[in-house]
Amino acid sequence: MENATDSVGISLVCCGLFGTLVADDGLIERSFAEAIATQGVVAGTSAFARRMAQVHQARGRAPGDVLSVLFPDNEPRAQAAALAFDRALPDALSRTVITRLPGAVEALDEIRAAGRRVCVVTSLPRRVLSQAVDAADLRGHVDLALSREDAPRGFPAPDLALTAMLRAGVAGVQDVALVHGTGAGIECGRRSGAGAVVGLLTGAHSAARLRAAGANHVLRSIAQLPALLEKLYSPGVPAVGHENGTSTNGTAGPAAAVAATLDVPPQGPAERHRLGH
Repeated sequence: MENATDSVGISLVCCGLFGTLVADDGLIERSFAEAIATQGVVAGTSAFARRMAQVHQARGRAPGDVLSVLFPDNEPRAQAAALAFDRALPDALSRTVITRLPGAVEALDEIRAAGRRVCVVTSLPRRVLSQAVDAADLRGHVDLALSREDAPRGFPAPDLALTAMLRAGVAGVQDVALVHGTGAGIECGRRSGAGAVVGLLTGAHSAARLRAAGANHVLRSIAQLPALLEKLYSPGVPAVGHENGTSTNGTAGPAAAVAATLDVPPQGPAERHRLGH
């Protein structure tokens, strides 16, 4: 049933980092591969293939949590692999050209120009967050940036989203949008009670996985996000319950219409920034 009430609109947009604002180009999964190789699980073996499939499924979660899943009966191995990952990813970032996703900065600037605040949220360590944000020259385009160390738990727990809400001083959880490209990130938004939970196909997981995790919108990229927020989540727009792009009575709702009709604006080549040493 539709319960239309006056909405104050979305005032805080929490965005993921890799797969939302910048491309990882396999960087994170290669770092996991290096980490598990230190524990004798090497490429070309069935054990390696199984663990890398688990890594992909667990994308978005904190690295230590992922590696505990990979080595469930051997905590010392999991911890050693986590230490290896913590070395591998920053080192890889220092040798990599960080690529901003097309339209990401323009979307952030449009969102902020509309009076909304933007917070980057990631389950990765703060060192990685700082490296990537600086290399992609994003600091002037966001208001907050939170890492795994800023909350008790990483994704899929709601802690990072709730911490961002507290830091930004939003009036209520319904005034927040959580935007991510992994099932774990989307589940964080759902658990936190965010008013909009938006999946992006530029991330690690498919539309089906994002919807199953609780996304009520799935977009091709963050370039589509400002129009979605303006259409459905501006002050004074009636608040209508949605589930995966349909209204709660099962008929196609505004979310489905917007997701189906928005087009990615024409973009130039992705901006590339080399990380300084």
